[in-house]
Amino acid sequence: MSDKPGHLTLRPVELVALAAIVAVFIGGTVLLVTRDIPFALIVFGGSFIIDLVVLAMLMLAITPNRPTDGERTPDTPHD
Repeated sequence: MSDKPGHLTLRPVELVALAAIVAVFIGGTVLLVTRDIPFALIVFGGSFIIDLVVLAMLMLAITPNRPTDGERTPDTPHD
């Protein structure tokens, strides 16, 4: 994960792999239900892109901002 203990971040490879796992599950479910391979591939691709964007946005939401040069670090650890 990361060098700092207690700080959870995903590496880009882990982010893509998690999105791919979710997309395979959704695409496989659609394939089993519809038995239509082209439709399942379209759903797989669309869900992969949507999962990747959603996971990236969530990672941006939980990643703290680093102080800029010359800015004082906050007194409390969660600011």
